[in-house]
Amino acid sequence: MANILFLVDHDGSKVAKTPGELATFAKRAGSAIGVILANNGAGDALAAQLSGTEIDRLIVVENDEISKHGIAAAVSALAQVVAKEKPEAILVASSARGKEIAGRLALRIAGGVITDATDFRSDLSTTQSVFGGSFTVNAKVKVGTPVISIRPSSIEAGVASAAASIEKLEVSIEAKDKTVTISNSQPPVKGGRPDLTEAKIVISGGRGTNGNFAEVEAMADLIGAAVGASRAATDAGWYPHTHQVGQTGKTVSPQLYIACGISGAIQHRAGMQTSKTIVAINKDPEAPIFDLADFGVVGDLFAVLPQAREALKAKRA
Repeated sequence: MANILFLVDHDGSKVAKTPGELATFAKRAGSAIGVILANNGAGDALAAQLSGTEIDRLIVVENDEISKHGIAAAVSALAQVVAKEKPEAILVASSARGKEIAGRLALRIAGGVITDATDFRSDLSTTQSVFGGSFTVNAKVKVGTPVISIRPSSIEAGVASAAASIEKLEVSIEAKDKTVTISNSQPPVKGGRPDLTEAKIVISGGRGTNGNFAEVEAMADLIGAAVGASRAATDAGWYPHTHQVGQTGKTVSPQLYIACGISGAIQHRAGMQTSKTIVAINKDPEAPIFDLADFGVVGDLFAVLPQAREALKAKRA
């Protein structure tokens, strides 16, 4: 059986939701082997958070130099795990950090890299949405070990009944990978809503909000969604750029995407069109977003969203 290695993403104390998704993808092609890169003494607590995921084996690497020297040190550690395990493929979450790790690791191990995949199959081939979402491409690395970054929420994480076996591995970070030292770092301030790139439901506002995101946020809080925004909204200063969805912002692939007052320019579509179900609310019946939507409502979002909330509350009651 083929070994598929994947990186367990975490912030030092809390594991992200993406490892469960990567494990489910890995199981399609063989044995799912997770890798945790952690500071000394932190590995066991992180490993405990992965119970129930479809991980067959979990390799815990504890080394303070990884967080001290950043991505180069992480790649050095991963390359040593790859040399030991000789996997058929390596999967990482398609975040800014994940894609940089993927590119560096592929170069280090003389493999090929595929970024921002939305599907991974048993033959190690992938699906990508490219050129601003104009084309869907099936790709496969032909030379070396493939390193693939996969877009979060591209699959529903499976549940396993048996616990993964855990083993510790010592690594030595090479001097060339310690030329940068991180002196200080601050985690981003997070609110009570889900992270935009990992949320199963995303509701976004655009120019049609006129800068008032109150209705969008109220709906998000009711249904447990993350809040996004179009480039027009963030450029106007109506919402933080960290919430921008689009080709020059964040790429999301939730189970449900609700676009409110967003026309559907190609820049925005490129960041959300792989969502499983798309709902559009717009006053303009000719808005391009309706060409992409599974369901559309022609109307003012300030009239539609309050009615939708009341209907949802009534149904829950």
